[in-house]
Amino acid sequence: MMRVAVFISGRGTNLQALINVCAEEDTPAEIGLVVSNRPDAQGLRRAAAAGVPTVAIDHTTYDSRASFDAALDAAVRRARCSTICLAGFMRVLTGDFMRAWRDRILNIHPSLLPSFPGLNCHARVIEAGVTISGCTVHFARPELDSGPIVLQAAVPVLPDDDAGTLAARILEAEHRIYPMALKLVAQGRVRVVSERVRIHDAAMAGDVLVNPAGV
Repeated sequence: MMRVAVFISGRGTNLQALINVCAEEDTPAEIGLVVSNRPDAQGLRRAAAAGVPTVAIDHTTYDSRASFDAALDAAVRRARCSTICLAGFMRVLTGDFMRAWRDRILNIHPSLLPSFPGLNCHARVIEAGVTISGCTVHFARPELDSGPIVLQAAVPVLPDDDAGTLAARILEAEHRIYPMALKLVAQGRVRVVSERVRIHDAAMAGDVLVNPAGV
């Protein structure tokens, strides 16, 4: 049984999706700890309601990123977790932390990486006139929003979208693919080979998403 630590900063909707998938019989994973850098994060209450241990590690009480990351590392190891899922965790982890947990940190980002990394990606997508966006689950690397891609979901950008409406639709897709990715990793079906992910016995999508769909 793979023990997972989930890092959050806010509402924890992706956390809830991960909690739900870990309750399924064919997911050999359990969430051993939920960590938030914000003591008032709503996601901590979600975790507590599900009976998941929580800890708040307030980044503002540490004098450096290295000391904050050391506290995160210690908490994860005390909880005997072997994998970390970043689920709306709004802190940049140090390179040393990322290297110590290489190929054991999953992240979800609300764009089709490597396009539109970083913040405010939905507004940037609309400004660029992109017609298809989406979300990406990947193994995290020290460079922001980079690393081997596990799963992606494509979401059309509609003519009347603003950043909020697009974000809401993409969030629904996040709730689908993050649990899928965690289950695949827990089942031992995912390998990283030369910085590319290989998934054993995966069914590949056969349809083409075209947007606009035609005339």
